[in-house]
Amino acid sequence: MDALMKQARDLILAFKGDRYAFGAGVLDQVGPLTAQIGRRALLVSRLSSPWLQPALERVQDALTKNGIQILGPVQGAAPNAPREDVYRLQGHILHKKPDVIVSLESGSGIDACKAAATLATFGDTDAELDPYFGVGEVTRRSQRTGRQVLPLVAVMTAASSSAHLTKYANITDPVKGQKKLIIDEAIVPPRAVFDYELTLTQPMSLSLDGGMDGFSHCLEVYLGAKGDTVPTIENITLLGIELIVAGLAVLAQKPAHLGAREQVALGTDLGGYAIMVGGTSGPHLNSFSLVNYLSHGRACALMNPYYTVFFTPAVEERVRKLGAIFQKHGYLDQDPAALGARELGRSVAEGILAFNRRIGFPTTLAEIEDMERDVLAKILQAAKDPQLESKLQNMPVPLNAELVDKYMAPILEAAWSGDLDKIVLR
Repeated sequence: MDALMKQARDLILAFKGDRYAFGAGVLDQVGPLTAQIGRRALLVSRLSSPWLQPALERVQDALTKNGIQILGPVQGAAPNAPREDVYRLQGHILHKKPDVIVSLESGSGIDACKAAATLATFGDTDAELDPYFGVGEVTRRSQRTGRQVLPLVAVMTAASSSAHLTKYANITDPVKGQKKLIIDEAIVPPRAVFDYELTLTQPMSLSLDGGMDGFSHCLEVYLGAKGDTVPTIENITLLGIELIVAGLAVLAQKPAHLGAREQVALGTDLGGYAIMVGGTSGPHLNSFSLVNYLSHGRACALMNPYYTVFFTPAVEERVRKLGAIFQKHGYLDQDPAALGARELGRSVAEGILAFNRRIGFPTTLAEIEDMERDVLAKILQAAKDPQLESKLQNMPVPLNAELVDKYMAPILEAAWSGDLDKIVLR
């Protein structure tokens, strides 16, 4: 496992270079990295999270020692980055007038800061969030106005979405129970820090949820990779998947195991690298409609095996390599090299389901408390939203709005009941 971890570190260094401080014990690097960008920092964090308070004090000390004036700290966003938190943070930015934001947060909090910085920068032209959802809308406004998004130093606290490394911001409308996505190079944090030791004190549920979000990034990007990017993506994602599978299995039994924490953090960082090269697809798309019932990581984890069956005929050899990882770690009885497409997809899906059960995750929609079958119709309707079309097109079996009912509905039916035979192959 040490060799795999070294490979991961080398890949992340090649990806981000000296713009990113990562590993155990690097939190104090937030001071010099922030000083490279600005001197008036709006500090945003989860002030109500006791486990995060020692880290907040260290960040404040590091900023002060590097001559940074701290504005705040102010309360960050709730889980899933609700829209109202984005508008609230925009208000802090406009009134306090920082030249940099320092976000000591997990993925949702960093996403909210990305969106708030965007609104604060361009709000005089588009004051609502909706016009920014989709691909490249922030860049279009930057080119039109000559402005750059207020810079963000993202200090990640959880091995999860890798929001500190990426061009994505997931924002939730709590009234509709629906997430939407900003996808834009213009919102990538120019500096980032992730001290892997911070994950030792977080709630175990957050560790597991975040790990499976990173797993889903790797899995969806790998299966959907196209063209010249395939070799690069395969190198990143299979390594990330193996680190996360190995690390989470240990953490489920030994939460204080630092080596396993580092494996999961490296794996989820590779997931962030992956979604900068490729894109996520069906499981992430469906998870956006499940915010009222499941955390993001659990929603993606639940959908992964069912989409794997659907995707396998189009990417059979990739699923074989995926299956070899699950076989190596004891979740597959059959040798994936000997299986045909339909049997292969089913076998690997069963391996993913076995892993989900190992870490205590649900494996069907029907077992989720308070969930009713009419949620399936809502998921299908959301999948037809043009602002989320990129997720359909990222699939190895691309769909459009007209094909959603024919092919996605059976996948959801399978996920509801656990019956893999309900899935209709295209």
